Amino acid sequence: MELLVYSSAWCRDCREAKRFLADHSIPYTEIDIETTPGAAAEVIAHTGKRAIPQFVLDGKWIQPYRPGEGFLLDEMSALFHV
Repeated sequence: MELLVYSSAWCRDCREAKRFLADHSIPYTEIDIETTPGAAAEVIAHTGKRAIPQFVLDGKWIQPYRPGEGFLLDEMSALFHV
């Protein structure tokens, strides 16, 4: 399993997503959209908006939160079988 996490340090939902991954010992590679050239454009190209966090799990783009609702704990727990 390969997991990329598009995020940024200022993003509260990103911190919650990374805390979930750490709590469940799920390895990932973080891509900071503020410091990685082209990363923000990559998010926009795949999602149509600059919305983070974004998970890319084995090439599939997944938005692990819903605006106004926060991190999708139940859905992500089922996805990662935790």
